[in-house]
Amino acid sequence: MTTAAIASPGLRTIGRLGCWLSVRHSLRVEAAGALTVYALYEVARGLVGADAAVADGHAHRLVSLERSLHLFAEANVQRAVQTFPGVTSLLGVAYLTLHLTVTAGVLLWLHRRRPEGFAFARTALLLASALSLVGFLVYPTAPPRLAGIGILDTVSGRHVDLNRGLVSSLYNPYAAVPSMHVGYALIVAAALLRHGRHLLVRALGALYPPFVLLVIVATGNHFFLDAAAGALVAGLAAALGARLTYGPATARR
Repeated sequence: MTTAAIASPGLRTIGRLGCWLSVRHSLRVEAAGALTVYALYEVARGLVGADAAVADGHAHRLVSLERSLHLFAEANVQRAVQTFPGVTSLLGVAYLTLHLTVTAGVLLWLHRRRPEGFAFARTALLLASALSLVGFLVYPTAPPRLAGIGILDTVSGRHVDLNRGLVSSLYNPYAAVPSMHVGYALIVAAALLRHGRHLLVRALGALYPPFVLLVIVATGNHFFLDAAAGALVAGLAAALGARLTYGPATARR
């Protein structure tokens, strides 16, 4: 059997996958698929275990690298935010809620109102999630709030504790690199900027990633380099997503 004959089933599978991804399916199918994939993603992320000492060591290496690049300002950002009463609590709520609600809301908007942009955004988000699992496995890293570097945990409190209980069983604190809060935010922003027909929608798209960056840093959940890694993952996912979605559609036309 030739190499081409062996490879052809795989190529056909990739081609069929690309064709499926390039189409906007019914809302029921898309919602079921998204919920299933995201549940698997969360389970896989939680199963990617890490030794706390190793994760702390990686966090301190990031601190050293940021110091050498004159980027280590996370503590300064947190202190600046804390000078405004109530803002820290609001950013904590934003950290816990916006990542999923805004992403889901924009996907729903695209599906119903801008169908031409839905397939790419959905596929880019799926690919970004898959790529991020590699980072969590290869480089488990403690978030700033757990790294013992003088940055406070402003999210865990009376109502939500990321470090104990049921939440902690579904949440891997050492899955910090890359920051998918930033990765998702960039993909969402690209969709709003490209498909928004009103200035307000495009303005919100432009402001969303920097706001998410402020949220993850001020709450002590990510380093700036985590955010940079999330941006890289989003870029790779967007490039591959464009090949998978626009390529098959173009071929059919």
